Amino acid sequence: NVGKSTLFNVLLKKEAAQAANYPFTTIDPNVGVIEVSDQRLGKLAKTVNTQKIVPATVEFVDIAGLVKDAHKGEGLGNRFLSHIREVDAIAHVVRVFEDSSVIRSGADPKSDIETINIELMLADLETINKLIEAKTKEAKTSKDAKEELLVLEKIREGLEKEQLAKNIQRNEKYTDFASRLPLITNKPMIYVFNVSENDLANLNPEIKALSQQFQPSVYLCAKIESDLSTLSPSDQKEYLKNLGVEESGLEKLIRASYKLLGLITYFTAGEKEVRAWTIKGGTNARKAAGVIHTDFEKGFIKAQVIDWNVLVGTGGWKHASEKGLARFEGRDYAVKDGDVIDFKFSN
Repeated sequence: NVGKSTLFNVLLKKEAAQAANYPFTTIDPNVGVIEVSDQRLGKLAKTVNTQKIVPATVEFVDIAGLVKDAHKGEGLGNRFLSHIREVDAIAHVVRVFEDSSVIRSGADPKSDIETINIELMLADLETINKLIEAKTKEAKTSKDAKEELLVLEKIREGLEKEQLAKNIQRNEKYTDFASRLPLITNKPMIYVFNVSENDLANLNPEIKALSQQFQPSVYLCAKIESDLSTLSPSDQKEYLKNLGVEESGLEKLIRASYKLLGLITYFTAGEKEVRAWTIKGGTNARKAAGVIHTDFEKGFIKAQVIDWNVLVGTGGWKHASEKGLARFEGRDYAVKDGDVIDFKFSN
């Protein structure tokens, strides 16, 4: 009852999910693949003289809301928990507006956040207890299992003290083990504060304090985002200008979600198309080539690389190469956000 499905509809730019002011309107999760707005694509397309642009995407899943005692099966608890375990990151939409038409009157965002987090931690406690039980048997014959058991017990202790799993201090040697545990509160989370129309341009001190306390966060007004989605791009700009806002909350949310997942974008740019490719930060050139096609990875020879801004500034590949600005990199080169790459490979 906080505006999740309304926001999801705006993300899809169509009424893909039913939105209503009563509990559990969303039962089965709705899925939408959303384009990531990136101004670099248009500039690259103009530079290499192509009309075709393929942006990066993020998959958003609209999951049923959670209530107190969900870990015991209250509401749609068990189904909610099974759905949320499948995602890579969580966008926690929080109501920070008053609305008499909403079933539960009176917004109490801090309490709502704490209720959700406690439910997630309680669900994780059940998981960690099962893992400890299994690891205890294994630890009788394995030194590594004994050390991992200590890590599990430390995480359980933290959860019992109402700490999210990702915030519990880990033994450096076992950081990877801890991060791979199937715990919901291990997942990255962004808080999305759904504010009133009046608060959008000038946040009140309470919302500012909340957004600083719960990071990372974005704030938006789902109702305004819904209104914006019906307007033309030029009318959207005018609407936002009148509100005293530079860009829509939707764009901020999409970009922040992309960043939250630890993703970066590299580009391929030619006369056929300009395309944004999504990879994890730190991915090497050979692995990045495999995102395009497995043949590129298997037959990788080298990669011609240039920063997108340099390519645009020099007027294209030919001029950039003549000036020695497009360099060749090997398989272990760590691809950077904004790189434009032309892969050389053998069949």
